[in-house]
Amino acid sequence: MLQNEKKQSFIELRKFLSQFSENDCKKDNNVLSNDLFFDDFIKLIELSQSHNGWYTPEQVYFAIQSWAQALTEENINTWLSAYDINIKDPKNIALILAGNIPLVGFHDFLCVLITGHSVLIKTSSNDQHLLPFIAKYLIAINPDFANNITFVDGKLENFDAVIATGSNNTARYFEYYFKDKPSIIRKSRNSIAVLNGKESKEQLIALGEDIFRYFGLGCRNVSKLFVPEGYKFDAFFEAIFEYQDVIHYEKYANNYDYNKAVFLMSNFKLLDNGFLTLKEDTSHASPISSVFYENYENIEDLKQRLQAENEQIQCIVSNNLIEKSIPFGKTQTPELWDYADNVDTISFLLIT
Repeated sequence: MLQNEKKQSFIELRKFLSQFSENDCKKDNNVLSNDLFFDDFIKLIELSQSHNGWYTPEQVYFAIQSWAQALTEENINTWLSAYDINIKDPKNIALILAGNIPLVGFHDFLCVLITGHSVLIKTSSNDQHLLPFIAKYLIAINPDFANNITFVDGKLENFDAVIATGSNNTARYFEYYFKDKPSIIRKSRNSIAVLNGKESKEQLIALGEDIFRYFGLGCRNVSKLFVPEGYKFDAFFEAIFEYQDVIHYEKYANNYDYNKAVFLMSNFKLLDNGFLTLKEDTSHASPISSVFYENYENIEDLKQRLQAENEQIQCIVSNNLIEKSIPFGKTQTPELWDYADNVDTISFLLIT
């Protein structure tokens, strides 16, 4: 398959995904194979919550729209222009996917196929339906992909390299099990925000998106705030009040009640607005429905600390306080060239 054919297939996939949004699904008769897939995809989206209780239609539609916005021809060309993709000896690349948020493994899937390799996919038990459906669509519009995409239920075999995502505990297992294979092993990471008290209400509202999207389950969700000494959280709480409806979702509410009770029984001092608790803590990883915070005295000292803790952090949100930080509200819409853990997946696949 020529490189341009692969790119065109994902551009066509974008057209298909663009039809689906939470408020309005509009069928476009010009989309390839739409009669076979449109209605079934809507059904799958609506059923996703029965497969994974966190996969509400709102969250699944958001993930689909995010990928539709990313897969433009301009974005794909800009992304791939940095590489000389000329694979003469295609390999079998195993993917072990997480399932914390919808389609979390799609970028790895895209990277393997766009570079010309074949992919063997072991999905998470929490996300077993969305990516296989998209794979079927790609094969329908370009049958050559049928030889390059395999989903594996049991043991992974006959692969040349692996990309595996999991917790810190599973990462140790992956590192041992795949020690003889080229690999990218991803561990647990968290995202943080650095505030200085000069943020606008609009920026703090956008920060709420970084906190609450996917109920805080993603590694790109902000789980820790760094604030200056004496920071008052009144403006923060006022801004994120727009997200109050999250407490009406039973699984989130159960986590809120449980984690708040644990904190209170341990006599921790909390700030609480009825749907989110703030706890002062040095850790970056907060439980669902809670965000940790920590005070800083000097921004330069904080920069040095964050650099030292780089391997624990997925991304940083700020109003340009930290170099290469992400604007408020943008953590869950990364560009194609924003790689997990800052490890260039394409470069890894080109030398494998």
